Amino acid sequence: MHLSGSITALATPFTAAGEPDFESWARLVDGQLEAGTSAIVVAGSTGEAAALTDAEYAALLQAAVARAGGRIPVLAGTGLSNTAKTIAQTRFAREHGADAALVVTPPYVRPTPDGLVAHYTAVAAQGGLPVVLYNVPGRTGCDMSPEVVARLRGDPNIIGLKEARGDEARWEALYPLAGPDFALLSGDDPTFVRAVLGGAAGVISVASNVVPRAFARLCALARAGEAGAAHALDARLAGLYDFLGVEPNPIPVKALLARQGIGQGLRLPLLPLSAAHAAAADDMAALCQQLESELK
Repeated sequence: MHLSGSITALATPFTAAGEPDFESWARLVDGQLEAGTSAIVVAGSTGEAAALTDAEYAALLQAAVARAGGRIPVLAGTGLSNTAKTIAQTRFAREHGADAALVVTPPYVRPTPDGLVAHYTAVAAQGGLPVVLYNVPGRTGCDMSPEVVARLRGDPNIIGLKEARGDEARWEALYPLAGPDFALLSGDDPTFVRAVLGGAAGVISVASNVVPRAFARLCALARAGEAGAAHALDARLAGLYDFLGVEPNPIPVKALLARQGIGQGLRLPLLPLSAAHAAAADDMAALCQQLESELK
């Protein structure tokens, strides 16, 4: 499997009663398929994985796999703070139809570089799914260096990296690791166009929940080397990128999805978007609708 293009880290819609909204989930997945999204992630951090029961996780994953129907890969978030638990969660995801596992660096525990190598090597060997490494130190407190990635890159069961750090120095160190058997994927929406133009294969995005056509087009332009057109479209999304950072993810994107009729809230300790940002959310919802209509 070689992942590329626009990959959406799906938010999990809930009903007004706080249960998974499977009707909205189906529409969200179908909308991604129709828009040209290359793959989807179920129950990542944007999907509030930590708030889901095992039964909910399984049902959401199975529903997404059924909707995708083999047309695009379905990744499952399986990363936990302990290696044995991560292996078990990866096997659980495999049993319920996932094509690959997105495995974040172990949150909170802050392993050494050797510990990270041992962790991922064990998950890749025992989890039963191809593994995509995921580095997001602002969330986990653990930064996986390019040197660690280079040590893991040759494992045949490790197929890529989602890198959420957007600084150029980090990416300059990562670009040489890209290849047909190892996909570099940006995890930072505001800088992903630069990363793809530099050699990344695509993006695992939050924003593409609400502008999937725009992201599919952006990835196609950047992968084709059409920098001017890619930067021009990307510039139109700058306000959206800013809005998605006004409160912790996935609060802002779920406010936009709610305005699209998909889901009605989050689970504690996350609260809905603050009233102070409601007008901005209305403006961003209108922008999303305009862009997606133009690209139909």
